[in-house]
Amino acid sequence: MSIRLGGIIVGLAITAILVLWSLVPGVYNLVVGPAPEKQASYAFYEKPHAPEGGFAFAGAFGKWDVAQLQRGYQVYKEVCSACHSLKFVAFRNLRQLGYTEAEVDAEAASWTVPGLDPQTGEENTRPGTPTDYFPKPYPNAIAAAAANNNAIPPDLSLMTKARPDGSNYVYSLLTGYGEPDPEILAQHPDFETPAGLYFNKHFPNVNIAMAPPLVLDGQVTYADGTEATIPQMAEDVSAFLTWTAEPSLIERKQTGWFVIAFLLFATSLAFLSYKQIWAGMKPKKK
Repeated sequence: MSIRLGGIIVGLAITAILVLWSLVPGVYNLVVGPAPEKQASYAFYEKPHAPEGGFAFAGAFGKWDVAQLQRGYQVYKEVCSACHSLKFVAFRNLRQLGYTEAEVDAEAASWTVPGLDPQTGEENTRPGTPTDYFPKPYPNAIAAAAANNNAIPPDLSLMTKARPDGSNYVYSLLTGYGEPDPEILAQHPDFETPAGLYFNKHFPNVNIAMAPPLVLDGQVTYADGTEATIPQMAEDVSAFLTWTAEPSLIERKQTGWFVIAFLLFATSLAFLSYKQIWAGMKPKKK
């Protein structure tokens, strides 16, 4: 009897919760008012997507494509570094991309980093060394904002971790510039991109202060001879920025498989031990 009564009480409680849950939006709208209509920009927005064929590092068995990472670094150096920093990445980290020690030394020396005059203590600049971190393109935030329509370009070191679906977000953003869809524009004739901003269908409000960084095929001449189309450059630099944010990504995946294998082995061993220990024991009769 008590079990049936308990079941009835639980059922009534669940029903009451469902009823109250269904009333919450109505009560909220009654107190606060109806939710505002979505802006026209929502109609143009498209969710980020992966490049055709996906990224080599994606999935449980993904691996770094070292050649792609080197191409991505080249895109960053020749295009992105004009506005964006990589303050958490040191030149020595490039060894992980397959560069030799001599190549890293030469690459670091090709950059100019802040320094101090050993005689006077005054600030100056000097060639970089492997222990230096990538320099900032602007001396301070005010200079960065003044040069970029009052928007400070973010550091890219952790960008793919700072945005949902980060790798796909960066790729989609770089390939999302263009003109609004004419059919959608016909439904929202009042929509327009404000002066000084650029339309990008993969940016949350579709109006972005950053000018298109990749404007034409062949903008970068790849050292390995790969054809530098806009989608290819976007994919390569997205992979590179994934590496800067998570350089141990592949090692972590590989470690995960070892952990799973160990847990399966330990579970099997525990089960066999249980069977062996309790093999001669018979369950008590009720």
